[in-house]
Amino acid sequence: MRALTFQGREKVSVETVPDPVIQQPNDAIIKVTSTAICGSDLHLYEVLGPFLAKGDVLGHETMGIVEEVGPEAGDLKVGDRVVIPFNISCGHCWMCTRGLFAQCETTQVRSHGKGASLFGYTELYGSVPGGQAEYLRVPQAQFGPIVVPEGPTDERYLYLSDILPTAWQAYEFADVPEGGTVAVLGLGPVGQLTARIALNAGRRVIGVDRVHVRLELAKAWGVEVIDMDQVDDVPQAIFDLTGGRGADGTVDAVGMEAHGSPLAAAAIGVVGHLPDFIANPLADKMAIDRLAALNTAIKSVRRGGTVSVSGVYGGEIDPMPMMEMFDRGITMRLGQCHVKRWTDDITRVLETSGDVLGVETLATHHVPLEDAAAAYDMFQKKADGCVKVVLKP
Repeated sequence: MRALTFQGREKVSVETVPDPVIQQPNDAIIKVTSTAICGSDLHLYEVLGPFLAKGDVLGHETMGIVEEVGPEAGDLKVGDRVVIPFNISCGHCWMCTRGLFAQCETTQVRSHGKGASLFGYTELYGSVPGGQAEYLRVPQAQFGPIVVPEGPTDERYLYLSDILPTAWQAYEFADVPEGGTVAVLGLGPVGQLTARIALNAGRRVIGVDRVHVRLELAKAWGVEVIDMDQVDDVPQAIFDLTGGRGADGTVDAVGMEAHGSPLAAAAIGVVGHLPDFIANPLADKMAIDRLAALNTAIKSVRRGGTVSVSGVYGGEIDPMPMMEMFDRGITMRLGQCHVKRWTDDITRVLETSGDVLGVETLATHHVPLEDAAAAYDMFQKKADGCVKVVLKP
């Protein structure tokens, strides 16, 4: 089959690789109909590259048609149309029974001290081949796949794999009271959806970014936007918009590669050029992040408010403004999304009349799988008005 593979720092290519096969009784094989490029995939380009091997198949936002099932794949059957959550969870362990699917004890990568295995996401998370391919092997198929109805376009349901539940969790974790305000830092796909979910729930939304097309898209949905290149102090701008109090909740939808952290960016770049046997321990145990977005989220929230972190971080020794956090009594909630914890709530919204979250028009680019490498480059550079890319095998 053809698949998008990692080839080295900031280099991916579509190659011919072996077709996946059933390996465990609860596996399934799906024929991929749509698969998206996620902002988290861009971390693999540079920051997390040392944990990938040449030829690893990437991608974790996938849906398709079931082609084959193992004898212990539960009620899943050949021909089902399914969306595949990016985290692989069993549904029955101690963590899963408490809704903590991203910490599944059955698929935890204990050798690296990490949570549940992820599709297409480095040895730290199990080195499970990803879905930017023609076919995908799905472990734990008795629980993971989300069966969706025939008829609507793939985009109606595709984002159930990651960015839509991630955005839903980001909003829920921000704990914004009725009549309250949430500030969303970063208006990429997750930030856009977080803003729309909050608006749909009747909350006031302030969105922050520096990319014109993202700001305009958010504004069109009713978000009050702040262009961070046009203000001297983003937290102060948010305080000014909220009567001097700050947002009730803030969402960091950016993560480790935020702009505005030049020293961290330089250090990350150096590690990315080192041989893997040197880079791996540095990236795992001594890593630093670009914390501009997180610090802004912390400084923009009101006293007693909540900071919700959906952006991916990988640092171990990053400094935090602990005195300010303690004095202001803020709460922080963060972590990988527990996809299936939110599936039923989201599906009810998706099945209402009208596309109230705009999921069917979020993708700005639909690209053949064969052109995936160029699409990665475009997405990373935010070129051609790119907000979201969907690949078609």
